[in-house]
Amino acid sequence: MARRTTSVTAAAGLLILGASCVFLLSAADGDGGTMRYNAMFNFGDSLSDTGNLCVNKSAAEELLLTFANPPYGMTYFGHPTCRCSDGRLVVDFLAKSLGLPFLPPSKLPGADFRKGANMAIVGATALDFDFLKSIGLGYPIWNNGAINVQLQWFRDLLPRVCGTPQSCRPYLAKSLFLLGSIGGNDYNAMLFFGFNVSRAKSYTPNVVDNIAAAVERLIELGAVDIVVPGTLPIGCVAIYLTILPSGDKSDYDEHGCLKPLNDLATYHNSLLQDRLNRVRARHGPAARIMYADYYAYAMDMLRDPARFGFTAPVAACCGAGGPPYNFQLDARCGMKGATACGDPWRHESWDGVHPTEAVNRLVADGWLRGPYCHPPILQ
Repeated sequence: MARRTTSVTAAAGLLILGASCVFLLSAADGDGGTMRYNAMFNFGDSLSDTGNLCVNKSAAEELLLTFANPPYGMTYFGHPTCRCSDGRLVVDFLAKSLGLPFLPPSKLPGADFRKGANMAIVGATALDFDFLKSIGLGYPIWNNGAINVQLQWFRDLLPRVCGTPQSCRPYLAKSLFLLGSIGGNDYNAMLFFGFNVSRAKSYTPNVVDNIAAAVERLIELGAVDIVVPGTLPIGCVAIYLTILPSGDKSDYDEHGCLKPLNDLATYHNSLLQDRLNRVRARHGPAARIMYADYYAYAMDMLRDPARFGFTAPVAACCGAGGPPYNFQLDARCGMKGATACGDPWRHESWDGVHPTEAVNRLVADGWLRGPYCHPPILQ
């Protein structure tokens, strides 16, 4: 039982924890594109953290420190950067396309945040840690920075960025906000620590309500343009397929994905869109709230990988064990025994958990110009 607990903790940690970073990028490295916004501010988890866990490395347990090891970062940076990918993330491509620099982590001392900041941190949840603790999920790895904590980090930055609350309002009205993806770790906490899918689904209203409440708080501060991504089809992700297999063949769809897990993701996304519609109705044209559809894009890539230039839709590029998933808990990417493929641009999954840079590039374009963001950012 002790060994099982350690393994599950490691699995959960791969989903949400990173490592000490050997290098944090200069904000100037991301310049490019056309300036449309004053700045961009991002909130989220490991899908968009550009270094906050590295800055706050004491939050990580040694057992889980893998993301700062090669071959992370191999495709673009040539070394690990505390990004959970082989290269750039969606938020990096968005910033470049909008003429903004790579977003510095909000916890980076001495950084210039006038063109944006990244509050995302691996391990982030939509639900507060106290709530998770109240339902028996009070493991420290879920306490890195819930969405309410990230909002406080953002409020703490504002005096250095734009001055008083009143003077900040016009500045924030001309900035882009990316709120998520977040919520995935809430389900990781539940599913990897004993909850079945039905029980996890019972907390989905709490998860999406917290996300919608965060949108409201940003609007109160002066935000106008806010992108809110849904969650990925987790039933098609290697770590879930490895850790939570089913003995019932009918639980798998024609692509080998676990239908109950994807049903949870679609329920989350449907409920989230409902909550966002309510926020839109309350604020009308004073707020432009965009729903970014991670799920639909990922499923399109999975159904027809060749159309997008991929040959391996599920198996991890970096890992161990070979087909079908190339994922092993004790030989995860960045650990002894794991190796990386020579063609990550042909893979959709980098480490069995997070997408490759090639996927992130496509997702960013789909959100900027459509059809996977409603409305598109650049509309």
